[in-house]
Amino acid sequence: MKPDETKPTAAPDGDAFSFEPANDLGPGAPGDAPDAAAFQPDPLAALEAEKADLKDKLLRALADIENMRRRSEREVADARSYGIANFARDMLTVADNFQRAIDSLPAEAREAAEPAWKALIEGIELTERDMLKALERHGVKRLEPQGQKFDPNMHQAMFEVPDPSVPSGTVVQVVQTGYSIGDRVLRPALVGVAKGGPKVGAAEPGANGTAGESAGVSS
Repeated sequence: MKPDETKPTAAPDGDAFSFEPANDLGPGAPGDAPDAAAFQPDPLAALEAEKADLKDKLLRALADIENMRRRSEREVADARSYGIANFARDMLTVADNFQRAIDSLPAEAREAAEPAWKALIEGIELTERDMLKALERHGVKRLEPQGQKFDPNMHQAMFEVPDPSVPSGTVVQVVQTGYSIGDRVLRPALVGVAKGGPKVGAAEPGANGTAGESAGVSS
């Protein structure tokens, strides 16, 4: 039946018929309202997506916090180990003066000195030892390269000494004592290196029990 056709209906009094427009359009025909439920998003899927997003943000935040904690611990450890680097470097001059004072006195003169002078010399030596112990308590150690293989990370070569009796590259003379702080070089040792003897392998970083990375230390 066409949309504009009408069909008879009984009048309320039963005597006549009235006509009303017929609506015989089937379901899904043009003009029907679309099914709204078919376009509604799935609430469970939306919640799962929100959960995954929040979990990702939480894991990222936890990772950032952990990285910050480790960085803070490293900075605190570096400050504890190397915070006195400038002060320690200045004190090395005092240690050098003590050593020069002791080395300037020949052994013969010391043996022949009067008791008062011997007491003075012993006092200087004791002061030097106490100072080195105090520096060592704060991580500053004296380097002892004499007789060891030259290490460019720890030593600075000032000259070469012809000496075929020892392997080439051996430290045979220390001009100035070197010091380390923590695992870094506070001041490299100034040394003389032997040449003319048998060859030795390349210097291994970290001689004297210290893994030096450079001939200086950043404060």
